[in-house]
Amino acid sequence: MDPTTDNAGQTGDPGTARDALEALRAEIAKAVVGQDPAVTGLVVALLCRGHVLLEGVPGVAKTLLVRALASALELDTKRVQFTPDLMPSDVTGSLVYDTRSAEFSFQPGPVFTNLLLADEINRTPPKTQSSLLEAMEERQVTVDGTPRPLPDPFLVAATQNPVEYEGTYPLPEAQLDRFLLKLTIPLPSRQDEIDVLTRHAEGFNPRDLHAAGVRPVAGPADLEAARVAVARTTISPEITAYVVDICRATRESPSLTLGVSPRGATALMSTARAWAWLTGRDYVIPDDVKALALPTLRHRVQLRPEAEMEGVTADSVINAILAHVPVPR
Repeated sequence: MDPTTDNAGQTGDPGTARDALEALRAEIAKAVVGQDPAVTGLVVALLCRGHVLLEGVPGVAKTLLVRALASALELDTKRVQFTPDLMPSDVTGSLVYDTRSAEFSFQPGPVFTNLLLADEINRTPPKTQSSLLEAMEERQVTVDGTPRPLPDPFLVAATQNPVEYEGTYPLPEAQLDRFLLKLTIPLPSRQDEIDVLTRHAEGFNPRDLHAAGVRPVAGPADLEAARVAVARTTISPEITAYVVDICRATRESPSLTLGVSPRGATALMSTARAWAWLTGRDYVIPDDVKALALPTLRHRVQLRPEAEMEGVTADSVINAILAHVPVPR
């Protein structure tokens, strides 16, 4: 696709694409109150062709956020409720026997979409969790030996509840590492919660985004143009070394049993470049790295049990590392 051509009436110009993606915040705010950081994280993931793990207690609008993003970007979205009895074929699709043709035909599963909401992913066994690995990494699904490509763009937004562990299957490190970002969805502030209740009192229906006024403000052509521009965003050798030093420091931290892998370092470089471009620059500065360090790295480290008992968190360890690693001038 030529990023400078129109697609579905939308321009692919990089400058216009940035303006359109910036407009997403205002558009999504018509349905979701006070979640700008999560919106930005999802946009960064789309620009980097990555996936997002959303962590928050029930009722903080994680599902609504993904649906509103899909509406504002004019993308297809599907939702899968992960349960203990969910099978891999329920996600990827399966071969179905057609009695009329006496042949097997492939019936696509919900993974064949642009934005897949994997709701409560830690409630399903590892066998079904792993069914997403090929889709997330290779952007294809192989059934009966035949690879079937997924649409582009393609993003998995998986949710999990951080306070409920009974009957769950924690994601293994190998799968956590496949997520570009881990975004925490906090409880709203008092004023934001008042705004939410006021909207509901005035007739807001979260199941009807069209009535809420959410309209497409960007599209696939804008995303493609933005991705091309992000790939051209320069990162100096000094900033590259800074990213490496941060990730290497996690491997030497006495509070961690598992540090950030080279894949995590590559992810941090990618997200910093996307953030730099979104903020209007074609080069990366140390503040871009710092801004994306927590969501990019927090799920790629593992705390020592004794550190966890002392109240140490992954975020506090990464913040301490950011405070001690020398910043390039």
